[in-house]
Parts: sequence; structure tokens; C-alpha cells
Amino acid sequence: MSAHGDRARLAALVRDLAVVHEKVTLSSGAEADYYVDLRRVTLHHEASPLIGRLLRDLTADWSYRAVGGLTLGADPVATAVLHAVAQDPDADPVDAFVVRKETKRHGMQRLIEGPDVAGRPVLVVEDTSTTGGSALTAVRSVLQAGGDVVGVCTVVDRDTGARQAVEAEGVPYRALLGLADLQLG
Repeated sequence: MSAHGDRARLAALVRDLAVVHEKVTLSSGAEADYYVDLRRVTLHHEASPLIGRLLRDLTADWSYRAVGGLTLGADPVATAVLHAVAQDPDADPVDAFVVRKETKRHGMQRLIEGPDVAGRPVLVVEDTSTTGGSALTAVRSVLQAGGDVVGVCTVVDRDTGARQAVEAEGVPYRALLGLADLQLG
């Protein structure tokens, strides 16, 4: 399938599997008439490989060696990218990482799990963006750990300020799908 066909198929899967039409309170505290439960898609057998390939294509001009974001939404997105890159024998390897919501209180007491991000170019990802708060939490954690954030990518941008918030911090931002792709805006 072509990149355009992959994108159209992903949008259809999101519309069919993840869009729930009911009143909800988002993580930002804002209320909405629908919810995009992207874990229904990012953990789906057909959609996950599409997400990996499409995010890799979307960020082909960015050089990064690690991908991750704030748990839980970013975890399957990061591993989808990791697997997409691993399918290309000519690509430089990309590791995935997880940013915890708070530092683990036992064991290694880490905030970022997985391979070390210090000194590495990093792509921060998330499943759905509303205000950009989750992405910026991950960006700040990566920077504090010594990583170099090359950009932020999301699978679905709700077009409610995430792009503006992330770019205001000087970080490039891209989204695979917007509300129009999901026939929501």
C-alpha cells in the first residue's frame, strides 16, 4: 500500500475503532463531545504497523536514535516506530524508551525507562494531543536526562493548542492525522 493509502486506512481504523461519541473530560480538564481512545488503535494488529511506517515517513528528514514519550499513550507508538525502523536493514537502529509520570521509588529509581537517552537525538511521540502537556512533560524529562529532542509527533492532533504549545517551546511538531481526517472537524 502507498503512504497515502496507509494514511487513509489508518484514519478509517481510528474512526471505526477509537472515536467514542459521548461527553468526556480530557486529561487537560477540558470537556469534549467525543473521545479518541487511541489505545484501541495503537495496540491493534493492523493499525500499529501502519502507525510505525507513517511516523517513520513523516519524520524521514529528522535524525533520531531513540523514540518515546509519556506512558501510557506513547508506549505503543514508540514501539511501532522501533519495529518499522527495524524492518529496514539500511536504517540506523532506533531504540524505544518510556517516560514515567513520576520517578520510580524503588529499584533503579528511574524516570525514563529503557536505553539511556543522554547524548542522543530523540523523537518524542504520543497517541493523541490536546494541549501538548503530555508531550512537553516528556520533552522536559528527556532534556533533563541529557537527550536532544529533535521533534514531537502525535498520531492524532485534536487541534486544541498542542502544536502551538510545543512550538512555543522551540520544538518542531508534526501530526499524522487531524480532526478533518477523522471527519470530526
